[in-house]
Amino acid sequence: MTAELAAGPTRIHVDHETAERLGNWTDAIAFDITARHGAVVIDLRSPQITGDIELRADLDHAMVELLVPDDAVIDQTDLEWTGRGRVKDFARPKDAAGRVIRLTGTSTRSEFRVHRAGIAVLSAMFSREFFEDARRANREGRTPTVADPANASA
Repeated sequence: MTAELAAGPTRIHVDHETAERLGNWTDAIAFDITARHGAVVIDLRSPQITGDIELRADLDHAMVELLVPDDAVIDQTDLEWTGRGRVKDFARPKDAAGRVIRLTGTSTRSEFRVHRAGIAVLSAMFSREFFEDARRANREGRTPTVADPANASA
């Protein structure tokens, strides 16, 4: 059992608002997302995250946007749907063999949007966090990490 699982999942709760977690914000592999009439953006591209990821969702009229590596595999078989909703992963590679992101829990009239490659970079760049990270990086003489977490200095 890893330290992340022993400490419990990273919890994100949204109620009629938007929450964004971008860049190298965590190394956890378990997430518990509760969203009601809101939106959550989660960046799972960080090289600090090792192994497969489990994302337990309790959604009601919500949207979860996942920024994932290009070769990530999205497993939605344990996700229960009520009403309309789906996992939108239009850029899914046919034979992906990377990190598995397992979606579990319930989704009531909600959806997951999976962004890979350039779309994930653009999603991260059009955020307040990117603007603040770019200003900080300019002052410190480094590359911004929100657009591409792999640019983080070791």
